[in-house]
Amino acid sequence: MRRRSGTLVIDFRSGGRPEEYEGEYQCFARNKFGTALSNRIRLQVSKSPLWPKENLDPVVVQEGAPLTLQCNPPPGLPSPVIFWMSSSMEPITQDKRVSQGHNGDLYFSNVMLQDMQTDYSCNARFHFTHTIQQKNPFTLKVLTNHPYNDSSLRNHPDMYSARGVAERTPSFMYPQGTSSSQMVLRGMDLLLECIASGVPTPGIAWYKKGGDLPSDKAKFENFNKALRITNVSEEDSGEYFCLASNKMGSIRHTISVRVKAAPYWLDEPKNLILAPGEDGRLVCRANGNPKPTVQWMVNGEPLQSAPPNPNREVAGDTIIFRDTQVSSRAVYQCNTSNEHGYLLANAFVSVLDVPPRMLSARNQLIRVILYNRTRLDCPFFGSPIPTLRWFKNGQGSNLDGGNYHVYENGSLEIKMIRKEDQGIYTCVATNILGKAENQVRLEVKDPTRIFRMPEDQVAKRGTTVQLECRVKHDPSLRLTVTWLKDDEPLYIGNRMKKEDDSLTIFGVAERDQGSYTCVASTELDQDLAKAHLTVLDDQATPTNRLAALPKGRPDRPRDLELTDLAERSVRLTWIPGEDNNSPITEYVVQFEEDQFQPGVWHDHSKFPGSVNSAVLQLSPYVNYQFRVIAINEVGSSHPSLPSERYRTSGAPPESNPSDVKGEGTRKNNMEITWTPMNATSAFGPNLRYIVKWRRREARETWNNVTVWGSRYVVGQTPVYVPYEIRVQAENDFGKGPEPNTVIGYSGEDYPRAAPTDVKVRVMNSTAIGLQWNRVYSDTVQGQLREYRAYYWRESSLLKSLWVSQKRQQASFPSDRTRGVVGHLFPYSNYRLEMVVVNGRGDGPRSETKEFTTPEGVPSAPRRFRVRQPTLETVTLEWDHPEHPNGILTGYTLKYVPFNGTKLGKQIVENFSPNQTKFLVQRSDPVSRYRFTLSARTQVGSGEAVTEESPAPPNEATPTAAPPTLPPTTEGEGAGGAVSSTDAAAATEATAVPIIPTVATATAAAATTATTAASATESPPRSTTRRKAQESAPDEPFIWNVTVFPNSKWANITWKHNFGPGTDFVVEYIDSNNTKKTVPVKAQAQPIQLTDLYPGMTYTLRIYPRDNEGISSTVITFMTSTAYTNNQADIATQGWFIGLMCAIALLVLILLIVCFIKRSRGGKYPVREKKDVPLGPEDPKEENGSFDYSDEDNKPLQGSQTSLDGTIKQQESDDSLVDYGEGGEGQFNEDGSFIGQYTVKKDKEETEGNESSEATSPVNAIYSLA
Repeated sequence: MRRRSGTLVIDFRSGGRPEEYEGEYQCFARNKFGTALSNRIRLQVSKSPLWPKENLDPVVVQEGAPLTLQCNPPPGLPSPVIFWMSSSMEPITQDKRVSQGHNGDLYFSNVMLQDMQTDYSCNARFHFTHTIQQKNPFTLKVLTNHPYNDSSLRNHPDMYSARGVAERTPSFMYPQGTSSSQMVLRGMDLLLECIASGVPTPGIAWYKKGGDLPSDKAKFENFNKALRITNVSEEDSGEYFCLASNKMGSIRHTISVRVKAAPYWLDEPKNLILAPGEDGRLVCRANGNPKPTVQWMVNGEPLQSAPPNPNREVAGDTIIFRDTQVSSRAVYQCNTSNEHGYLLANAFVSVLDVPPRMLSARNQLIRVILYNRTRLDCPFFGSPIPTLRWFKNGQGSNLDGGNYHVYENGSLEIKMIRKEDQGIYTCVATNILGKAENQVRLEVKDPTRIFRMPEDQVAKRGTTVQLECRVKHDPSLRLTVTWLKDDEPLYIGNRMKKEDDSLTIFGVAERDQGSYTCVASTELDQDLAKAHLTVLDDQATPTNRLAALPKGRPDRPRDLELTDLAERSVRLTWIPGEDNNSPITEYVVQFEEDQFQPGVWHDHSKFPGSVNSAVLQLSPYVNYQFRVIAINEVGSSHPSLPSERYRTSGAPPESNPSDVKGEGTRKNNMEITWTPMNATSAFGPNLRYIVKWRRREARETWNNVTVWGSRYVVGQTPVYVPYEIRVQAENDFGKGPEPNTVIGYSGEDYPRAAPTDVKVRVMNSTAIGLQWNRVYSDTVQGQLREYRAYYWRESSLLKSLWVSQKRQQASFPSDRTRGVVGHLFPYSNYRLEMVVVNGRGDGPRSETKEFTTPEGVPSAPRRFRVRQPTLETVTLEWDHPEHPNGILTGYTLKYVPFNGTKLGKQIVENFSPNQTKFLVQRSDPVSRYRFTLSARTQVGSGEAVTEESPAPPNEATPTAAPPTLPPTTEGEGAGGAVSSTDAAAATEATAVPIIPTVATATAAAATTATTAASATESPPRSTTRRKAQESAPDEPFIWNVTVFPNSKWANITWKHNFGPGTDFVVEYIDSNNTKKTVPVKAQAQPIQLTDLYPGMTYTLRIYPRDNEGISSTVITFMTSTAYTNNQADIATQGWFIGLMCAIALLVLILLIVCFIKRSRGGKYPVREKKDVPLGPEDPKEENGSFDYSDEDNKPLQGSQTSLDGTIKQQESDDSLVDYGEGGEGQFNEDGSFIGQYTVKKDKEETEGNESSEATSPVNAIYSLA
């Protein structure tokens, strides 16, 4: 052990094995007054054992199977850090599929072929010995059905099926089973881990049963496989579960977490100094889990074995000393422990008999600047602990309160020094053994102020400049004036002259340009002012420097000073800051007080920019502090530094609190509340309120109580009785004015009666009229808020239709005895009850009334689909309406052909209620059709749905169709769903380009939506979808929910009439009943759900984040499969095979014609004019021209024309005229020149130079068709 020290040094270099020194050490310090102990210290030697060598066989595993490579490092102290590398020292890449567990093992959720490309070696790093041990590497062999490791499949959207790996539901690799438990100590970190296998690789999500994860302490690690909660406390105990899920399913593991605690202090024993005969106590309180035990020791020995002391009593965790004597002094130890640890604390009990003693120098001199804050110190000691008092000038009462504050250590603080505070202050310490005193002389000095500041100047080179700096200071202090240039000390050369109140520069040069600061300082304070000097050349025209600089906000005012102190006013003076090239137009004076709202600044008054001193009117008994803000046309300056504080004298309040109310919080009380008065209204110390109340009818005597807060509860009151209430302000200077009387009411109880004689009248299929009798006022037992009707749909008259019996409600004003309940389902049985509602809640329910709604018109047919399998037919399919609203009598289909803006004759078809398909024969191959379908009951036709037939394949496409599926739209209060067959139909429909027409916007929008069934119900609406959107209800509502699904994502939009800042939550549940929610910020539509699985059905709803009770109707939709197998293969279609055969035949004929032309050697005889005149359909007749062609090149008689009646010549057709000049030179088809000839252009004989249309392959097809 070192000399003069308690440090124990163990030097292994002198010999011996380190293991021989392992064990627990504890330090004992002794003297004649007692023995103190240290905590026990455990010494252990760090070890890094070698890894046992072992031969590892290759690990053979099937592709897609899970795998665990165990590390099992040798035990070390402390535990080693584990990491995995290859034999080439490359780190193993870890991700969601492959990761290292907390135990060091390497887990593969599923093995892929690329995992075989490297070997795997576990490494252990031992920190203290700075060594790394390496385990023999594992060699991995993967058996696969797809032997080629195609790198392109790694990013394949369905990598596993592409490689022939069977998909599996998740299962847990660690921990095993469905549940486990874990214990953690308070203050430590909790680490929960779940590693799962499965194909595809499962994702891990963490939850806490019965609550949320602690967001401020919880974080996810190892690709969400581990949950770490830092600084664990008792409230973190409970059940946590991890959910592993993939597209095949999900599995959960529950971990029960128990939080234990090593002992921790509640009250640690503190040193005790007592005088003889005094009483005292040592307290040792600690907590833990399990509850720790407390053991007392004295001088290192158990208290039970110590000599008895009649002045000492042990009461559990407390030692009580009575009539303490000198023999009681010792060192007491408190040891509190449980199975998880211990705490040890030493407490010194000293018994001293010492009269008061002053510890500081006597007769100190303290000098302080006026209006500053200062502290007078008076350190002292004594036993028993003396009491300390301060006096001024040897007379008067003890100084404490108001402008003075005495601290426990004896220091006296004066919050704001005034001239009258100057004098001699005496501190007196007293105990039973005597007293001691000390004096401090306080001198108050005037502040140092620059009252004539230097100004910005512009001077020519070679001239003389004088910068003024006149200072006012306390004459008893030594003043020093120094100058800075550009914030650096200024060297006074032979060209400069420094005087007490100015600085003169002779022969100004360019190097003199810059900022000059005058610093006036004394030994107690200082003041400074700054100016800028600009030096111009001789030729330059003197201009104002400020005019060339950019404008800015002014600098903050400075050096605030309070003068002319009076009871209700004070003069505030300040020095303006730089205006930064924009004159100051206004000053704003603000104040702050430290009693009611410390740190909060309020505007006091405003003054013109030319003023820098103003008289402020003040309120009584406010400890004011002021600051000033300068304003120019650019903006406001930063606030000045605050002034010194000034407290005005007190006075009685001149007003009473406002917003006095009396309301019951329970049925037998009344809570009286008011808005408390602020600091400027208090007018004095100890502001309080005199609360008076009495029953209004009884006119009894006033009850009163004095309250310091802003509320008072009157108990044992009758139910809902009016009271007269008064609240009056009072302070130590008196009471405020007589207050006004306010009427309040005691608490309400539940109503005792229900509405009677309730009558129901069915108005139509969706609404009823109600009528009832009022209840007596004495049965309401409170304020009648409203009458409320609860109603629910008992059943539908259609026996096979399931209905929701969820209760709904309708409210009516308290002065009404009749009302209307709407939005009912037609053709249904309902039940209804009525209650009375007051501020406490609902009263008893009335007699249940039953009623039946008549038939109504049905909602629109669902999933109306239009397909065009051939060019001759159009197939229509639909499903029954979601809400029949009665017995269906049939369907009405109206359709009209259209071509561009031309409309044909409308055709009407009526179908039976069981028919859901119809085949339309097209009258021509060009026109499209617009179909409108509606369902019928005996009441009439319901809402119609409109669709259009797909556009022809050869029609122009101005706008490409979106590559996603059509949206699923919430229509008429119902959700939407797209089944697998519907998805295929929608895909087929959108594959054809959509041609815009002159149809209405509503019809165009209807072609992109598919109305479908919902998992829940909502009342039907007779209006169209567009009208439902335009006439949203007055109450908060969500409607027109639209889903655009794809294979792995979906876009969601909706409409609502909530406030613009409302946040929403999108909740969706898959077919495995896995529920997820997505928070949506206000105005963040559309939103995208990105974690969907292909081919899975989802239900979705939307509700405000702060009110889950208001929700949209539930939407059901299905994502498309990754590979759409139900689409028709074009190669197997009959029309496609026929078209290909026709093209092949035409190409063969074209080749034969070309062969014949080449075999003739390019002879082109001029055809003589026919004797037979051309038909009127021949376009050559008008100009009298004839074909210059071989007879073989003529179009066949009766060749087919195009749709517009002409044979269209393509741009690729070449005319022989184009290769000559004016038709005089011609080439044959192999490029040889055939000479010139003359063309006679008269009426009798004309020879044409137009090329044969058969030279174009397109025209050849038309001519040979």
